[in-house]
Amino acid sequence: MRPVALPFASLLVFLGLWQLLAASGTWSETLVPPPAKVWDAFVDVSTTHDGVRGYNGTTLVEHLGISLRRIALGAGIGIVAGVVLGLLMGTVGWLRSLFEPWITFLRTLPPLAYFSLLIIWLGIDEEPKVTLLAVAAFPPVAVSTTAAVTAVPKQLIEAARALGGSRWDVVRDVVAPSALPETLTGVRLAVGVAYSSLVAAELVNGLPGIGGMVKDAANYNNTPAVLVGIIAIGVSGLIIDGLLLRLERTVVPWRGRT
Repeated sequence: MRPVALPFASLLVFLGLWQLLAASGTWSETLVPPPAKVWDAFVDVSTTHDGVRGYNGTTLVEHLGISLRRIALGAGIGIVAGVVLGLLMGTVGWLRSLFEPWITFLRTLPPLAYFSLLIIWLGIDEEPKVTLLAVAAFPPVAVSTTAAVTAVPKQLIEAARALGGSRWDVVRDVVAPSALPETLTGVRLAVGVAYSSLVAAELVNGLPGIGGMVKDAANYNNTPAVLVGIIAIGVSGLIIDGLLLRLERTVVPWRGRT
């Protein structure tokens, strides 16, 4: 019961401290609303109340679903591109020397640094949002895949070639399976980076969308709705990371075992 009891206990402690802080009167309820007000905001944005459907005519589930679709498309593109380029960079030395500085340069850029440029190039519809998420998710996968490929034991590669394996056979049967654990770790990191870039991606024309909801609610000092959106992003991120971790344990069950 410990894996369940400890997180639940920490949640209760957090809610208790939150309630004490809100009740202390140190800050106004506009800045630190009590948990009850956040719950009321959650009910309001999740249902139809007083003739108003959700937030800006869209329920919380619909906002979250639209954002998850953007993340799936953008992060999916970035992950596929990162895996392919990582395999190439790990197996072809001159490609690594050519592209590694550019990937490092891209990895160090915050999303807001180039989002305005994407808007100029691609407009304000879905294209800049998906592109930003793809660019954010690409470097972690490329870096982890490259490192995993270069770490494959040379003895395995030489043994495969000695047995008559072609370059493609070696990549498919030796390099890719050996690099898979670290690649999946890179995928988890990429999804996390895409989540952290979600609000930035939905700064412009982000409604409907959970990040756009957070940004719009912040413009009107609607702190309870902002907290609802942040909690929704965090909880959905935890669930997806748990699913990815389960996938990793299923695909590479030997990881961490001697």
